[in-house]
Amino acid sequence: MNKKEIKRSKMQVYFPEPGDAWKRKTPAEAGIDAGLLQEAIEYANDPAHEGSPPDLGTHLAKEMGAKQYDDGAILGPTKTHGPVTGVVVRDGYLVHEWGTPEQVDMTFSVSKSFLSTVCGLAWDRGLIRDLSDRVGEYVDDGGYDSQHNAQITWDHSLRQITEWDGTLWDKHYSAGNPDDVLREPEPPGTYYEYNDVRVNRFALSLLRVWEKPLPEILKVEVMDPIGASDTWQWHGYRNSWVEVDGKQVQSVSGGGHWGGGMWISARDLARFGYLCLRRGNWNGRRILSEDWIDLATTPTELRPTYGFMNWFLNTDRQLIPSAPEGHYYHGGAGTNRVWVAPELDLVVVSRWIAGEFFDGFVKRVLAAVEA
Repeated sequence: MNKKEIKRSKMQVYFPEPGDAWKRKTPAEAGIDAGLLQEAIEYANDPAHEGSPPDLGTHLAKEMGAKQYDDGAILGPTKTHGPVTGVVVRDGYLVHEWGTPEQVDMTFSVSKSFLSTVCGLAWDRGLIRDLSDRVGEYVDDGGYDSQHNAQITWDHSLRQITEWDGTLWDKHYSAGNPDDVLREPEPPGTYYEYNDVRVNRFALSLLRVWEKPLPEILKVEVMDPIGASDTWQWHGYRNSWVEVDGKQVQSVSGGGHWGGGMWISARDLARFGYLCLRRGNWNGRRILSEDWIDLATTPTELRPTYGFMNWFLNTDRQLIPSAPEGHYYHGGAGTNRVWVAPELDLVVVSRWIAGEFFDGFVKRVLAAVEA
């Protein structure tokens, strides 16, 4: 080890207090070159590198309405997003922020990472005994009655290889096909497809298992313990209400293509990323088991860059060529990304930079960290 690495190895792990009490370090104090970090931020803020248009409601209606197998109906709430935003955390300390880090924005498919987290909580507690169990053994609402759907397991659901056949919340599974192609479902476990209708079926199944609203579970078991704010919201659709123990409960969505999903600040996303970096531990409290973290970061055979939803893995450096293979991120549209660099003790949240420029941003941040 060089002197810089020796000094960092002696640093004490810090867990931020709730709210604005989060302790800060200057880039220099965190072992990051301030000038090079500023270059990375300027690269992200370049107007030519901006991603999704701010008016997400209009954008989604146009995008979904153009698909031949989707009616284009937006079922959940939408909002206008803020400017390009980022948060850098190292060793638990807040090092740098830009944009509007406290603004609550849609995160689209990052919602899936919170779904898989709620599933992990159920697995850790024995509510789901084995991920190879068939979902229909736990859920009796008609969604898994067919011979085809009865084969679907929890592991299939987490890896987006269910091929669930049906209609949910007025959306046929074909509406969720990203390639906008209508095809017959393949046998469960044999085909990977990123499909929000099937993800929403997974969310409903978790609601059946917990018999409580998933946002309530997430708040009590994860977000409050890690000191997240009370500003985040997890939405479903206007028609995604079901009865649980005689009460109407909204089943949340695992994305934002039809509105809804997780709305959260970049600061709170950074806390969630830091929980993942610390492998499910928060200041001595076990939030998620290390076994679950290991499973979540195990590549899906049919898509090696995908772990559990929505843990994107840098297998063979395919997703982030500039970063080591051990890095991963939680990702969603608008390049909502929570990038975790374990060996550097680094978490970086980025929002609203166009996806094709993400690797260039990562390259510049790594140059600042490794200078």
